[in-house]
Amino acid sequence: MTLPAHVALIATLTERLRAGPSATAVLEAWCAARGLSRAELRAERLPGPETAPTDAQRHRLALTGDAPSRHRRVRLVCGPHVLSIADNWYVAARLTPAMNHALAETDVPFGRVVHALAPMRRTLAVRTLYAAAAPPSAAAPLFSIAALLATPDGVPFCEVEEVYLGAVLGGTA
Repeated sequence: MTLPAHVALIATLTERLRAGPSATAVLEAWCAARGLSRAELRAERLPGPETAPTDAQRHRLALTGDAPSRHRRVRLVCGPHVLSIADNWYVAARLTPAMNHALAETDVPFGRVVHALAPMRRTLAVRTLYAAAAPPSAAAPLFSIAALLATPDGVPFCEVEEVYLGAVLGGTA
């Protein structure tokens, strides 16, 4: 029995995100290959209060005592397509001033902002959120990934939780 096309696409994208060092880079290549848009990936900030990391997240980020972290909640957009919703908890003190400025003031995706750090991405969890036989709507949550970003020498600087939406499957390639 052949799997529905959307099931195979979800599996392929999930594996690429798990294997790639940057969700931003994976999504930009995915958008180009799928013909989603010629537009650059953008991180549109979502309104709301900053959310503090959980104790477990603070531990994974090696934050001790009352060491501060920052939170950035965005939807990643490629042209008119909302691909995912991402929550980034990051340690501003481990980034450059220019990186912190870009994260606070621009719509540049996190992965592009911190690219100079040569981040290593470790997947913490993957959850399936869509298992229907019918193709998903553009807004349907497909799967989520939690990951930890660290420098090549192992210093963690960000934990991210991403929820990928049906729009990420669009295109013709």
